[in-house]
Amino acid sequence: MVHDFPDKELGKAIPCGIYGVGRNEGWVSVGIDHDTAEFTIDSILVWWNNMGRKAYPNATKLLIMGDAGGINASRSRPWKAGLQRLANLTGLDLHMSHFPPGTSKWNRIEHRMFSFITHNWRERPLVSYQTIIELIAKTKTITGLKIKAKLTQKTYPTGIEISAAEIAKLNLKPDAFHGDWNYSLLPNDR
Repeated sequence: MVHDFPDKELGKAIPCGIYGVGRNEGWVSVGIDHDTAEFTIDSILVWWNNMGRKAYPNATKLLIMGDAGGINASRSRPWKAGLQRLANLTGLDLHMSHFPPGTSKWNRIEHRMFSFITHNWRERPLVSYQTIIELIAKTKTITGLKIKAKLTQKTYPTGIEISAAEIAKLNLKPDAFHGDWNYSLLPNDR
């Protein structure tokens, strides 16, 4: 889930969130450059290194659910190449399930995390990156939602092309059911 909040003087803030349904915990990386597949993959990696690995020390697989369009589109070559990089770095089998077109607003991250972040910073000027990070991290609910947030100052170039040869090297396994929306990427050493 990503939205830009551009300001001519302050720059822009791009929140990218990861929500763990079972533990009711979230992570938000706030980028300052571009909304790209690489930024989202890096956000998942930072979540894994800061929260996921501690919460699930014996994990061998990770389920990622997301929209079917945008930077993490089911047909996006940079997205799939990024998932392969993530699988290789973490050693996890990644299973990707894209929401069917037109259904992404039912994604739990919208209703269980970002709606509360929005409520928390309502009527508060987002005057600095520090303010944004603090307001996101202070978001809590009576059901126990906890969120961590971190600013990401890395630059992310746009227009990255992934060749057919690079795609052929992916360790991608389409599922039997809608393999275009549901597939796994396994580390290349398997």
